[in-house]
Amino acid sequence: MTLAVSDRLRRRFGGSGRRLGFAFVSAVALTLAACGSSPVETFDLSSVTFSQPARAPRSQVVVTEPVATSPADSDRILIRPTPDTVATLKGAQWVERLPRLIQTRLIQSFENGRVLRAVTRPDSRISAQYELATEIRSFEIDVTRGLAVVELSVKLISQGSGRIGSAQIFSASVPASASDGLTASRALDQALGDVLHQIVIWTARQV
Repeated sequence: MTLAVSDRLRRRFGGSGRRLGFAFVSAVALTLAACGSSPVETFDLSSVTFSQPARAPRSQVVVTEPVATSPADSDRILIRPTPDTVATLKGAQWVERLPRLIQTRLIQSFENGRVLRAVTRPDSRISAQYELATEIRSFEIDVTRGLAVVELSVKLISQGSGRIGSAQIFSASVPASASDGLTASRALDQALGDVLHQIVIWTARQV
């Protein structure tokens, strides 16, 4: 087996008002070749950062793993060649299952924003006031439109009553190409960064 690591990718979003900043955290590309199989590049996603707290921390929130249907519930990078078809990008994959990866980056984004007293996974011992439940509606390269499209449905649920207090759909799209894994993953990471930023700010206002 041979292992090659790409140069670290870095980018920075400028902005004003609520959008305080975005930094590419890990952007890793590993090339794996073994047993005569085709090379597979493995890519990571990044959390968002804030130059200052988005709001004084108050509540504690549990972030569940996003719900996703196949093939999004996998480590494959998805493309949509036509409006009615979905495929996977050959020779490229995420570093782990997409729902688990998004959950991790969302938790890290909340931590970076310092808007909550505590944010954690469901298996922790923290007694939280709210549960943040998400669903992956889109996370793909739309080939016909030349866009990376990310759309997440978010529900804020009271742990005491089990009732949905607030719900919102967050989406973002950026110009993209499915020519290779690096290009596609960069665009999807950029779109996800926008969505994560929106979710952190929105949640801070609700709790």
